[in-house]
Amino acid sequence: MSAPGLNNDSKKNKRTFWKRNTEKVPGSIKPVYGAKHPPTEAVIQASLANTDQSKNRNKRPDSFADFDHSTSDAWDDAEDDLMLMGTRKLSIEETIESNNDELHNIANENSTNFQGAKSKNIDVPMSSSHHKAFQPPSSPVPSPNVGSMGGPGVGIRQTAVIEAPKPVTAIRIPNIPVPDRELSKLHKFGQILSGPITDLDELRKLSWSGIPKPVRPSAWKILLGYLPTNIDRRTLTLERKRSEYFSFIDQYFDTRHETIHRDTYRQIHIDIPRTNPLMPLFHQPKVHQIFERILYIWSIRHPASGYVQGMNDLVTPFFVVFLSEYVDDSGENLDIYDVNKLSDDILKCIEADSFWCMTKLLDGIQDNYTFAQPGIQLKVNALRELVQRIDGPLHSHLEKHNVEYLQFSFRWMNNLIMREIPLKCTIRLWDTYMSEGDGFANFHLYVCASLLVHWSDKIRRNRDFHSILLFLQNLPTKDWDNEQIGVLVAEAYRWKFMFADAPNHLNLIKK
Repeated sequence: MSAPGLNNDSKKNKRTFWKRNTEKVPGSIKPVYGAKHPPTEAVIQASLANTDQSKNRNKRPDSFADFDHSTSDAWDDAEDDLMLMGTRKLSIEETIESNNDELHNIANENSTNFQGAKSKNIDVPMSSSHHKAFQPPSSPVPSPNVGSMGGPGVGIRQTAVIEAPKPVTAIRIPNIPVPDRELSKLHKFGQILSGPITDLDELRKLSWSGIPKPVRPSAWKILLGYLPTNIDRRTLTLERKRSEYFSFIDQYFDTRHETIHRDTYRQIHIDIPRTNPLMPLFHQPKVHQIFERILYIWSIRHPASGYVQGMNDLVTPFFVVFLSEYVDDSGENLDIYDVNKLSDDILKCIEADSFWCMTKLLDGIQDNYTFAQPGIQLKVNALRELVQRIDGPLHSHLEKHNVEYLQFSFRWMNNLIMREIPLKCTIRLWDTYMSEGDGFANFHLYVCASLLVHWSDKIRRNRDFHSILLFLQNLPTKDWDNEQIGVLVAEAYRWKFMFADAPNHLNLIKK
């Protein structure tokens, strides 16, 4: 047991210690000041007064406080100035005037030192900075980032000239002559596409009746959502998406020979030579390789549907349109164009752009290609009901001869009637599809109905099942051009206007 005297001394020492170090108790609450919350002038004056009193206190000779108060440098003086400056709102004019005065003083001091050294015959090294007159800026340019509050460094920021980066457009318009009747339309497209922000609604309205060939590649990319409407973001978006596509190739394309993917790749390899067999463009080995990579990568990244026969046709319009972006010579026929004339970098751009745009298209109609293809089943049934309302005699004629709509319209839905009309007509038709918000998913139904009704008279002249089906699977459209497609989409729009917003018109009540 310890002596009572020692206990009293220890208690006294504890009381003395805590009393002496009241301001240094761990966890004590102290106000924290910063750039957003500077101390008031009263707080600063009180702090300076406490500092003067603390200097007069007797402290241990080796304490850090004694060392801190015994030393002085420019930073300590600047801190007091900055704290006082924070309590005062300086206008931009006062800050600029203060900055200019400081620059004048520095210039005068340098000039005095230089003249003094010269009068004493002291060699002064003449650097490149001495050849330029050191003058304060006469009309400093305000920075847009500086507000009304003053602060350290504001005067310096006021003298910096900030130039906005020049916008870089990703739109490339090839040098392709257009007919005189399209010059006015081309000019309107140029105004919309070259603006800082493309008006998507205006672009859709203008594109509905067809897009001029020189601007079609850029218009398609924007309408599909592949390119942003902001012109400053297009170049970076293209670089990022193209790089992303080829990273998919590095990651997945080597798996095509694995057991789990072998059948998919084999089917793609078989279908590609069947793509547009009458066009030599698609018979070139390089084009085959491009299509193989596009279709295989898409099937790997979309396992819910995978590759389905007919998807190979959907790549061709994108490939031809984006190829035309780099073929400036109007005399070149794209049907027989030799892709070996283009560099590998250009072919890679065409390949990546075709992949992403085909992906955007299939995202809206993917239920056409999932198991049992429910999207196509629904559209075929809707086509039957629509034709029954539009052209009753034609519908009755097909039923009389046991012609099912699925037997001829399945391919229309699966391939988007690409095998029923020439490729140039498909490209023109897709101008309208992309202008419609749901063109490939819903408006295509009315185009199919318009196509069927267009041939109503010739279909009814055939009096047996085989002749009717043979005619429907080989429609005489090889000589069609944009004029016939314009009539087709106009009729489709009429049917859509009549029935799309009134679905009960399609529900026939059989009595």
